[in-house]
Amino acid sequence: MVHFFGEAHLMTTHDASRTPLSPTPRTTLTRSKERGRTDRAELDAVLDAGLVCHLGVLLGGSPVVLPTVYGRAGDTLYLHGSTGAGNMRAAIGTDISVAVTHVDGLVYARSAMHFSMNFRSAVIRGRAKLVTDEAERDNALRVIVEHAAPGSWDRVRPPSRKEMAATMVLALDLTEASVKVRAGGPKDDADDIATGGVWAGVLPLHQVWGEPITSADLEPGVDVPADVTARVTPSPVTVG
Repeated sequence: MVHFFGEAHLMTTHDASRTPLSPTPRTTLTRSKERGRTDRAELDAVLDAGLVCHLGVLLGGSPVVLPTVYGRAGDTLYLHGSTGAGNMRAAIGTDISVAVTHVDGLVYARSAMHFSMNFRSAVIRGRAKLVTDEAERDNALRVIVEHAAPGSWDRVRPPSRKEMAATMVLALDLTEASVKVRAGGPKDDADDIATGGVWAGVLPLHQVWGEPITSADLEPGVDVPADVTARVTPSPVTVG
């Protein structure tokens, strides 16, 4: 069995202030304790660096996990989707789980048992609240758009009444949230290290933004916004 992410994330916090995370009875870390993180700032960093979370709910008596766009405002995580989405409707007022994971590299070991991944991950558990206040709904959608595409909300047309009516917004408090991180090289057995002859190390994985591709139906004279071009990952400099 290859150990990648191991046991579920189990370090949590009792409140959403900038205090250290602490365990609750149902979320006590039992394995890989050294991977647990206790700083609330690390939770924010994992969430803020992500683009898609995975929302787990019970739908028709069976669990389902679906990718979902999100945004964080302080101590609240906002999720949105169509009012016709079954998983969103099923999440209202029920306990849900939200996970965000970043893979930073594949860890090659000398034995199959010790292959792993370097990662940063967070899991939030709690009861989803349907956002009905119009001001909060508007702000939540702004937060979600700005999380994925910073600088865009004020530049584009805001949602119409019809679009807002077709959109559901859920709020999830960050009171119970976990952070787990693995970094570094392989943890090979001493006998395998001594035997030698097998490469071991880390193959890093990096996410990059490419050059913007202008829509084919865009009228002439409209430039790519600076907030878009600023996100493009510079190409590595090659020495000839």
